[in-house]
Amino acid sequence: QVQLVESGGGLVQAGGSLRLSCAASGSISVINAMGWHRQAPGKQRELVAVIGSGGNTNYADSVKGRFTISRDNAKNTVYLQMNSLKPEDTAVYYCNVDGVDYFSSTFKYWGQGTQVTVSS
Repeated sequence: QVQLVESGGGLVQAGGSLRLSCAASGSISVINAMGWHRQAPGKQRELVAVIGSGGNTNYADSVKGRFTISRDNAKNTVYLQMNSLKPEDTAVYYCNVDGVDYFSSTFKYWGQGTQVTVSS
């Protein structure tokens, strides 16, 4: 079993910054990709950013140049630094982690979600 604990969401004014964290724990042998998705009211969940085990990253066009994803492999933690926030960034943000557990089974888990609200 793998647990993900997210933190760092909140309310911020447009132009402000927030940093999200997601720590994975449990029966983890290897973590491959780590990422962030978001879901706004009435919209489908969408990819925000993803980072591979080698540090390669990919971003949604809407956040390029404003958001930065990073990871600390020693802590099994992924971060999302969000700068120049816009009201349209308002959503519930979910982290997800892909990997292999102690029993050599692959897994994909999602965090519980953290609310980010950007006021205009």
